[in-house]
Amino acid sequence: MSYNDIFKTAVDQLHAEKRYRVFADLQRIAGRFPRAIHRRGDEAREITVWCSNDYLGMGQNPVVVDAMCEAARGLGSGAGGTRNISGTNHPIVELERELADLHGKEAALVFTSGFVSNEASLSTIGLIVPDLLILSDEFNHASMIEGIRRSGCQKKIFRHSDLGHLEQLLADAGHDRAKLIAFESVYSMDGDIAPIAAICDLAEKYNAMTYIDEVHAVGMYGPRGGGICDREGLAHRLDVIEGTLAKAFGTLGGYIAASREIVDAVRSYAPGFIFTTALPPAVAAAAAASIRHLKASSAERELHQARATYTKQALVRAGLPVMDTPTHIVPVLVGDPELCKRASDYLLDAHGIYIQPINYPTVPRGTERLRITPTPLHSERDIDALVNALTQTWQHLGIEFSRAADDSERPGGSVPLVAHKAGG
Repeated sequence: MSYNDIFKTAVDQLHAEKRYRVFADLQRIAGRFPRAIHRRGDEAREITVWCSNDYLGMGQNPVVVDAMCEAARGLGSGAGGTRNISGTNHPIVELERELADLHGKEAALVFTSGFVSNEASLSTIGLIVPDLLILSDEFNHASMIEGIRRSGCQKKIFRHSDLGHLEQLLADAGHDRAKLIAFESVYSMDGDIAPIAAICDLAEKYNAMTYIDEVHAVGMYGPRGGGICDREGLAHRLDVIEGTLAKAFGTLGGYIAASREIVDAVRSYAPGFIFTTALPPAVAAAAAASIRHLKASSAERELHQARATYTKQALVRAGLPVMDTPTHIVPVLVGDPELCKRASDYLLDAHGIYIQPINYPTVPRGTERLRITPTPLHSERDIDALVNALTQTWQHLGIEFSRAADDSERPGGSVPLVAHKAGG
């Protein structure tokens, strides 16, 4: 038996299914986002990135970069170990205060990533609460699924944002049993928003806790950037709000915000927190600076929404199969894994535009797509160039447009958004 052959066979299977992932070698250019240098062998050329989760470009904001550099010069590069062993560097203390304030909660707890914060928090809550039943939306992120699995709790999966199905599962469990509803605010692949208020109503009716993942919304929505719950005035109705520092805030890390009791319990019992080296002080200082800036400034959010709207409208006018979303995420349906990868490669090679293909298992088979994320730093000229490049790519590869439209109609004219919801 050859162990290497076993691993090679596993990877060959991904190649056969057109699911093998290739990572582009990119070098971001501070001060010129969304421009980057793409390296392939000895070749290096400038491209435009259209799929970054640095949604507001805060990763290059001078306020954030200066805070990081100042902290690194004053406190060094590393955290020195776990918070249990080495103590908590003061920038993390300040960061957790900012996060608790952002969400109107008593306390917050920072982890090394958004994946870890979900996995550690959900698994620990499940271990602490006796006989807990976790009700999980079927489209929840892999980190939530892993946390629920590791909790060892009984789980029930409800159809995506289906309130009737969720209520039936809650009713079946009975009022007295401990229950937790785990869901997201913005679902990152379809760009849709959960019915948060209605889920909170059901939680109160059936005596359930609520756990919401706001990673694709924090910084982006609400008067202070607290996410969809902030925008809709619902934060006080959620027991646990989980978020990330690595997307709109432009740094690294994940967190939860909740009551002092919940945060203290997770802090005290979660192996994913206790036994992991803390965030470096420079990262924590940069994250706190980003949060403070976005609490006070709405300019980035307003321009971002304008750019996202302009992008959607331009793509629709071109007859491209845009999935209708109420958020900043702009998915363009391809529906075939090989074509999706070929479209991504052609955009990069022929047009200098980078959009990573999204294939199974990230999305259901048959709903493969290009996931576009406009930012405030993409100009209208950039958007027009994107639309022209996509139109040429669709024509070159023979990918189906969303409607019959001759070339004279692209990119002029106006048609309603065409919805292509993912199944699964």
